[in-house]
Amino acid sequence: MVSLESLHVRRAVVIYNPVARGLARRQGSLQRTIGALARQDIKAELVPTTGPGSAATQVRRQIDAGCDLVLVAGGDGTVNEAANGMLQTGVPLGILPGGTANVLAREMGMSMHPDRVASQLRTMKLRTIAIGRMTLGASGPRSFLCMAGAGLDADVVSKLNLDLKAAAGKLAYYLSGFAQVLRYLPEFEVIVDGKSHPASFALISRVRNYGGDLEIARGASLLRDDFEVVLFRGTLAVQYVPYLVAVALKQVHRMSGCRIMRATSVACKSDAAHPVFVQVDGELAGKLPMTAETVPNALQLLVPADYERREISRSALQVCA
Repeated sequence: MVSLESLHVRRAVVIYNPVARGLARRQGSLQRTIGALARQDIKAELVPTTGPGSAATQVRRQIDAGCDLVLVAGGDGTVNEAANGMLQTGVPLGILPGGTANVLAREMGMSMHPDRVASQLRTMKLRTIAIGRMTLGASGPRSFLCMAGAGLDADVVSKLNLDLKAAAGKLAYYLSGFAQVLRYLPEFEVIVDGKSHPASFALISRVRNYGGDLEIARGASLLRDDFEVVLFRGTLAVQYVPYLVAVALKQVHRMSGCRIMRATSVACKSDAAHPVFVQVDGELAGKLPMTAETVPNALQLLVPADYERREISRSALQVCA
């Protein structure tokens, strides 16, 4: 596979989220990152995002101006926004983790220090990966790298205190979840490759890692061209306590009420009396109805060489099994 070492980078840009929690806690990390890149003969310009949803427009503007390497310093939301401006361009995307959960970076086994990741950039491999494309109601399509969730987890995100998230990070998600432990959860219809299933939480994932600490979709991979879809049943939030224990023990596939499938297309529908929220890569996206499909060969992503070897090995073992 091609590595960044073999490519001549003429102009690079670091798109960063100035309010990202990880960057705010590590003063000087961006300057150290620029220095680490310079030592690898990569001259990069720092470009801050200007608000929610701005990264995609800024990336497109930089690519149109001749940028041939985009690095994103921030959380999964910022990475996802930037990626939406890079699809089918052939320009490589590199991740410099600086957010709250950093699911994508953790999935690939990266350091949580952006300057350390930057110092190893030349050794990374360039892979063409699939992405997820989602449509909510009458809105236009949007793409995602990691996951989309409908039901319980998106409802937790919808009630998240953003000030608490900024101060406490992932703890804010857990507190939001615990506060809803006795509430009713409406079930909705999930259509997976043409077959209908009921669920109160549907996870449509391209990664195994969930929230930085857990693995739910344990068969998912960025190097595959499909989703792993994990469906949970239960109309009370408290019913998810055994599911959470099973996830922690990596036994969720054995749980009654849980169904795991692979798919390239998924649709979720809910009756109007019980609106159901949807999250994308940890950010609230809207409400059902939703459709999602995979788009192969959509994005050039820099991945650590060790991650690439592990995923190829896992894929070979699954084929043999």
